[in-house]
Formats: sequence, structure tokens, C-alpha cells
Amino acid sequence: MFDDGRLDDDQALARADAGMRELAGSGARVRVDAHAAGEAIAALSGAGRDERPRAVVAAGPGARLLRAVLEPVCPVPFVAWPGPGLPGWTGSLDLVVVTGAPDGAAAQLAVTDAVRRGCPLILVASAGSPLAELGASRWTTLLPTSTGDVLATTVVALEALEALGLAPPVDADEVARTLDDVAVACSPFRDLGSNRAKQVATALADATPLLWGGTVLAARSARRWAEGLRRAAGRPALAAESSDLAALLESSTPRDVFADPYEDPPADVQPYLVVLDDGVDAARVRVENGELVAAAERSGVRHDRVAALEGGPLARYAGLTLTGQYVAAYVGIGLGR
Repeated sequence: MFDDGRLDDDQALARADAGMRELAGSGARVRVDAHAAGEAIAALSGAGRDERPRAVVAAGPGARLLRAVLEPVCPVPFVAWPGPGLPGWTGSLDLVVVTGAPDGAAAQLAVTDAVRRGCPLILVASAGSPLAELGASRWTTLLPTSTGDVLATTVVALEALEALGLAPPVDADEVARTLDDVAVACSPFRDLGSNRAKQVATALADATPLLWGGTVLAARSARRWAEGLRRAAGRPALAAESSDLAALLESSTPRDVFADPYEDPPADVQPYLVVLDDGVDAARVRVENGELVAAAERSGVRHDRVAALEGGPLARYAGLTLTGQYVAAYVGIGLGR
């Protein structure tokens, strides 16, 4: 059973201290990796702007986040390749970007393929790692990092691509500040009454979370929320398109607001809709959001909105995603897991 008293209980929070410290250090990891790779990124500035690659192929754990940021704006075709290796058409005219996963076989195969084919390679990895050794070549630019944090290495890769004229401006400090702000707002030292993550965790504790984000980055953040909540609660959590979620909402059993949860417990777990808002004011997003919330209200399904409105697109994504990680952590604490 979920006990919201655990969310403000010193002993329960102490048992989760290691995980909370990991979340609180998210901004610091972005700063550490951005600083470590700063000199190598500066050396790229101005290089290759007149000789753009035929395409950019990304591999490693940050590849899909790179695609979410770059696909709409990259001046050349961009592919996030899940591996193994690289696409058969990749050659010396294509830029390969691999974000570090030193123990990942897929990343190692991508690096090996890039070196074998003579592809220009941007490798974001620890300087002394086996991945860096595999990638050593005259065509490789190593961006040294040390934290292994997926978001931090992705920020470094985006800064490198910006230096090559292939990505929009990226501000690592802004991303780090946003993560720090979320860590303060969602800190275990803030009680339930003033802690947004604890409040959302309490609402989701006895429900099936349905997550929706209207933009590419917000939708990706919704998937990260769902993954974290599934791990924390051991129960289903779904992130999907608005039409799919609306169909689920319309088919759900209406909730009786007068029912006593102890005398007459519900026959099944009720859904709870969370809309993730990254501040993009697009007509399609407004329409889908309105339709989804209307479907929830018609079915008597509770719903909430979590917003990140400050900073650039990547900073807003980072803020939404870290908030979801705190929510998942508090769900786990409340369940005593």
C-alpha cells in the first residue's frame, strides 16, 4: 500500500538517499562533462562548415535524443541508428556521432565500423576507455567525458555539432541550471505541501499513469516518465499518442466520486492522465491537448499538467524528465520499495 506519510518521513527518505543524491547531481554532471570536452569542442569551431557531411549517423544511448532535437532542423539528413554497426550506405562522406557507452556492444560495433570505413567520427567517451581506444584514428575527434550520464554526453555531442554548423545553439549552463532548479523544487527536504513531485507521486500511487507530451521532446520525456514509473511501482504506465490515450480514456469505467475507497474499493485500477507541457504554442498541440483533457473529463478521469516553460527546448526537456524521475522515486518510497 502507498503511504504518503513516508514521503516526509526521515527514515524512509534516508533509505532512498543514494538515489536522491544521484538525481540531485544531474546538473553537476552536465557541467563536468561540458567543461571536460570544452577544449576539444572549441577546436571544432569553424571547421567543416563549408564542407558539410552527406548525412549524420548517431549511435549510442543518446542517439534518439539527438534525433529528437536535430531531425527538424539539421541541414543534412540525420539518422539515429540502433545498431549493430552502421547502415550499409555509410561511408567517408558521412559524419558518425557515438555517445559513450563503454560497455555497450552496439556502440563498440558502430565505432569499429566508422573507423574501418574511414568515416569522420565524433566520439563522446572517457579518454581512457576501451571505446576511445577502438575509435582512435586520424578521422576521430574524441570529446572526453567522465560521468557516463546520457543527458550530459548528449549535450556535449550537440555542442560539437553546433560548432560544425549542424545543430542550433545549445547552452550547457542553461540545461544544468534547469536541472538544479528541479532538484531544489523536488528536494526530499520540501514537504508534500510544497513539493510538486511528491504531489504528483501521491496522485499516481493508486492509478494507471497515462502520459502525453505534444511535441517530439515532450513525448520523449513522457516515455522516460513511463519507464521510471513502471520500474518504481511494478505496474503498467503508458506514454502514447493522444488518439490512443483518448480511446483508453473513453473506454474506462467512470469513477464514482462518492464511493468510499475502503467500503467499496474500485474493481480495477483507474487511469490518471498527466500532460507534459514544454511551452511550445503550436496549433496541433493545443487541439490535441484540448481533445485529450475533454476525453478525460467526460470519463471522470483525474488529470494533471506538469510544465517546464523556461529556457531552450533541451533545457525544458531536461526539466520535465528530471521531474518525472523524482516522481518515480517518490512513488517507490511511498510504496516502501
